[in-house]
Amino acid sequence: MTAEPPFDVPTPEEQERMVEALLFASPEPLPTAKLAERLPPGCDPRAALARLQRLYEGRGVNLVRSGGAWAFRTAPDLRFLLSREVVETRKLSRAGIETLAIVAYHGPVTRTEIEEIRGVSVSKGTLDQLLELGWVRLGRRRETPGRPATYVTTDAFLDHFALESAADLPSLADLRAAGFLGEPTVQENLPLPDPEP
Repeated sequence: MTAEPPFDVPTPEEQERMVEALLFASPEPLPTAKLAERLPPGCDPRAALARLQRLYEGRGVNLVRSGGAWAFRTAPDLRFLLSREVVETRKLSRAGIETLAIVAYHGPVTRTEIEEIRGVSVSKGTLDQLLELGWVRLGRRRETPGRPATYVTTDAFLDHFALESAADLPSLADLRAAGFLGEPTVQENLPLPDPEP
């Protein structure tokens, strides 16, 4: 036999309002258990969620469940109203671009291998910036002495550059055709050996 709470349990309408307020104020989806913790004792968040979901059905925002958590989201057919293209300029240094290209084309690659390919040492800040952007992440450790960490590109890198997979990276011929690489030239005054007879 359960004891009655020492106060009146909020009505279903009040519980619905409380759940609605919690979900609107939360910066992230809330699981049912988290809602239950925040509500007064005796409340039924599942019933309130079901009523709210019906109430918001067909409106500009819908109550949706994602995994085990609940949140208000723009109705799928109205998302186009909220999309706005913003150009965010985050300039990578030349070292950052070179390092990113090496990781993309040669990954998984160790820091030492990056330095060997570039011909100069890689500063910690360069890799940190790529890690912070989410374009590069740590991969598996190599089964070599010292077990060095490797670096690989991420799904965020593929998404940013509109690539389905690393196999979609442009080849050297593609880069040259697009004007990113100049045609290979021979320096004018460079002494070249005579061909053998």
